[in-house]
Amino acid sequence: MATTTKAIEQFQQVARALRDEVGRVIVGHELAVDHLLISLLAGGHSLIEGVPGLGKTMLVRTIAGALDLKYARVQFTPDLMPADITGTTIIRESESGTRRFEFEAGPLFANVVLADEINRATPKTQAALLEAMAEQTVTVAGETHRLESPFYVLATQNPIEMEGTYPLPEAQLDRFLFKVLVGYPTGEELEEILARTTTGAETAVRKVANGEDINGMIRLAREVPIAPHVTRYAVSLTKATHPEDADAPTAARRFVRYGASPRGAQALVLAAKVAALSDGRLNVSFEDIRYVLAPALRHRLILNFEAEAEGVDADSVLEEIAMVTLPEGG
Repeated sequence: MATTTKAIEQFQQVARALRDEVGRVIVGHELAVDHLLISLLAGGHSLIEGVPGLGKTMLVRTIAGALDLKYARVQFTPDLMPADITGTTIIRESESGTRRFEFEAGPLFANVVLADEINRATPKTQAALLEAMAEQTVTVAGETHRLESPFYVLATQNPIEMEGTYPLPEAQLDRFLFKVLVGYPTGEELEEILARTTTGAETAVRKVANGEDINGMIRLAREVPIAPHVTRYAVSLTKATHPEDADAPTAARRFVRYGASPRGAQALVLAAKVAALSDGRLNVSFEDIRYVLAPALRHRLILNFEAEAEGVDADSVLEEIAMVTLPEGG
């Protein structure tokens, strides 16, 4: 028990150190930062959405800077080819004149990969990225190469500019553990942003965790026990997103075309375990499940034309689901 208590304390300390270090650079966005760190410590990829200029790229760079891991940034454009991210096989000539094929790794061979404006890449490049996200491998010239662990894709996209973009396929969206929304800062936060960014001072990010730390935290999170009634609550919330389910609320029946997959329920439970550990607890509560509901499921709901016509988004549907789907004894 002493070892477990010590492991929980270490987990909480590293999680707090990461949050504090990111907060030294990033102004506001506390919820977005917390959700991104939960996703990272659960071993999952994250999709970050927000209009231009809100600091999405800076947020990812800061998180990567706080980790003693290899970081790579890929600017996704329509002319980006799969080989540009996976790498390619080239012919090298030795001093003796002999030639041999040699694999030259692409930017995906990093621990933290920023896929900037991910929806600008063509489906062919998206497919190559999907293999890396799903299998942690890349295949080039028929040969499969394993990516190093931990491996994270932190992708950004702009929700308002659709020209020249390729919507992410549902299979790829489902591979993101979280979809995190970055909103506008408050007036006070904007003043602080101006104070930090319009002067000569620049805050350096310190390394507070390495790959061994992160892998250990991911393993510990999976060992957190969860009571059967809390698991049933996560299942009930997931099933409530299915419009054909008998217990689906009105919003799901009216506005949802397809609900969350089983991977959505997995995301709820894994993320809730990380939230519990970050709070110093070795048990998952109903509140932990509710805290991660929106980022875990918002990108897994496919809404219908009626939702689009009435301006209903996935978050509002999930809000009603959380209100009407009560836990046992709730």
